[in-house]
Amino acid sequence: MTGFVLCADDFALTDGISRGILRLLEADRLTATGAMTNRPHWKARAGDLAAFAGRADLGVHLNLTCAAPLTAMPRFAPGGELPKLPAIIKAGATRALPVQELRAEIAAQLSAFEDALGRAPDFIDGHQHVHGLPGVRDVFLEVLVARYGGAERPYIRVSGDGMARIRARRQFVAKAMQVKALSAGFARRLTGRGFAVNDGFSGFSAFDPGADYGAQFASYLVAPGRRHLVMCHPGHVDDELARLDPVTASRES
Repeated sequence: MTGFVLCADDFALTDGISRGILRLLEADRLTATGAMTNRPHWKARAGDLAAFAGRADLGVHLNLTCAAPLTAMPRFAPGGELPKLPAIIKAGATRALPVQELRAEIAAQLSAFEDALGRAPDFIDGHQHVHGLPGVRDVFLEVLVARYGGAERPYIRVSGDGMARIRARRQFVAKAMQVKALSAGFARRLTGRGFAVNDGFSGFSAFDPGADYGAQFASYLVAPGRRHLVMCHPGHVDDELARLDPVTASRES
């Protein structure tokens, strides 16, 4: 391979995650990172991230499954906490998602990025691939078209890959297939509305801190697409992360 996008997810989830990603950006070990702009750490760390404009792609890691939303969501997040992923998948399958609430929250998270950096994001993706889920993707695409209808548009992560490529990597096949199935048809809809997408996607992991991540990473580069994107989840572990996310010690690898 001559190149690929290596994107660190979860910037601003916690201060420890942000510090770890910033260190990797400074060392030129990443080519992209996506920010969770609903998190309180975003405002404090946005200026630090802005310094890497031009050196890396800086985007929005849309978050609908962790901690508190930016907007009032009495149906989607009635207790002030965003729901877990299985609840969103179920609601999307039964057409029970509150469209107006989702529309407002997606727009608010995009605005939080733009207000802090003074420009549109280079790309947009979703925490736990939520932006491509049935039900959510319709609202997400509606917001994208209304907001970025001009010539310069963010590129959008598509979390699925071809079956032959997934099988060729021989690791985390079931997980990759599940995400592919949930995002079926998403790439076609995005490109049909003029948005660029990646061709090739990998980076799935069991998040086992005892695993050989170097060997795992080598598998991510097997059978790459023409515009290959690899996700990763680095950062420093702190008490806040342990309360918010099950992926902890493996981030230090």
